[in-house]
Amino acid sequence: MAIQADRELACRFGREYFDGPRTQGYGGYVYDGRWKPVARRMAEHYQLDESARILDVGCAKGFLLHDFMELLPKATLAGLDISEYAVLNAMERVRPLLRVGNAKELPWPDHSFDLVLAINTIHNLQLSECKQALREIQRVSRKHAYVVVDAYRTEAQRQRLLEWILTAKTFLHVEEWKQLFQEAGYSGDYYWFILE
Repeated sequence: MAIQADRELACRFGREYFDGPRTQGYGGYVYDGRWKPVARRMAEHYQLDESARILDVGCAKGFLLHDFMELLPKATLAGLDISEYAVLNAMERVRPLLRVGNAKELPWPDHSFDLVLAINTIHNLQLSECKQALREIQRVSRKHAYVVVDAYRTEAQRQRLLEWILTAKTFLHVEEWKQLFQEAGYSGDYYWFILE
């Protein structure tokens, strides 16, 4: 019963999820620089330069965008998150770049960004909305996209996900994800979050 209550609180994506107890989310979502090497590797892999336009869907408090800003100070950056709390408590430097919104309806024109990221985000939507979010990511990208989703390959991994996840509403076998990507017309890159 307590686990269900924690999950319900977590799914509100408010203070409890970001800065409340660990049972309801991050247990304190603070900047620690861990996204710096991620930003660097992405910039290298996708050959991003100062003219790049980058969108982070599910940006939370904007940590990854902050590190892109440090790496590519003239790049055009934008972030979207479902959580008003996260946006209001975002890093001061990136807060003006962020919007509150849902991944299933991205408020940008077609082909607006060189790279669209959605790391551990779209699986928090119901299956049909998840598919719509993938379509939206594809629509606003003019070059590259990269998503990370909760997935499993074995029944044991599926069971661990069921015990661990707080907010994911769509978690699929890797082959089911590949099928969903195809159905949604998503042609970008992807990676799995799997509990081994």
